Amino acid sequence: MNWLTNYVRPKIRALYARKEVPDNLWHKCPSCEAMLFHRDLEENLNVCQHCGFHMRLDPIKRLASMFDEGEYQSIELPKTVVDPLKFRDQKRYTDRLKEAQSKTSRHDAIVVGSGLIGGQPAVVAAFDFGFMGGSMGIAVGEGLLAAARAAIAQNAALIVVPASGGARMQEGILSLMQMPRTTIAVEMVKEAGLPYIVVLTDPTTGGVTASFAMIGDIHIAEKGAQIGFAGARVIESTIRETLPEGFQRSEYLLEHGMVDMVVHRRDLRPTLSRVLALLMQTSLVPAEPESLDEVPAILPTTQPAAEEKARVQAEAPDATPPQAGAEKTGAEQPV
Repeated sequence: MNWLTNYVRPKIRALYARKEVPDNLWHKCPSCEAMLFHRDLEENLNVCQHCGFHMRLDPIKRLASMFDEGEYQSIELPKTVVDPLKFRDQKRYTDRLKEAQSKTSRHDAIVVGSGLIGGQPAVVAAFDFGFMGGSMGIAVGEGLLAAARAAIAQNAALIVVPASGGARMQEGILSLMQMPRTTIAVEMVKEAGLPYIVVLTDPTTGGVTASFAMIGDIHIAEKGAQIGFAGARVIESTIRETLPEGFQRSEYLLEHGMVDMVVHRRDLRPTLSRVLALLMQTSLVPAEPESLDEVPAILPTTQPAAEEKARVQAEAPDATPPQAGAEKTGAEQPV
């Protein structure tokens, strides 16, 4: 046994060997192309610290950033039928589902949690764009219904954070049926007198925009998010005109009245806290008075003209109005 070859040389090589760096330590900003260290990016909630570009955020991290102290309870969603149409294109729909489930470690494209935001109870349903583009199928429809029922049961506000490309084509008409179902779920929340808030993130398009995403009491959008029904290229090829700069972006929609406010991601929770504090406050409606003695003194006290005339005549019965056309001198002459 050669001691130098078998023992000393491997130790020296291990000391000076080039260490492999993991590929996920650095990320390039899609907007300014700056290199971002992964820890800095996570601390800044996936927002570029150089240009402020908002990258997509995992729904679990999204919920943790929205609730007070990052604490919330996950709401278990009902199980649904898998591949009801036995759909197949280049792959089977069941195989695509398994790939998405193994990639994201969740059952479908929606996660629902409940907790406190600014001390106010809230139920949040967040989409995962990484799960088949956040597309809306039967499972997403059932998830939104479960979130609405939980909000009503807990007397809490319902907040939805869509990030979706629209309906899931592999479920055909069953996917399109989720548009009226989710709209009914929102109406249930509104009929219960509870606020419904939509936080529009990049992207929010297709059937999601045409249903629950645009019927909120308040619409809050993240900076630079793409929000619309059809894609910009489809619209340009249809109308054969060049679209204005910033079309279908949060700031453009804010200028045209489709969005109530555009906020930075780090300001989202304080903004929601203020909004919920206003919307969840009991409205102060004065009770109807039981008797006239309780009527406030600000009511008008002027009597009608007929009653005023009768009172004047009663006080001066001999006084009569002057005849028309009567001549007047320095002093009034009695008729």
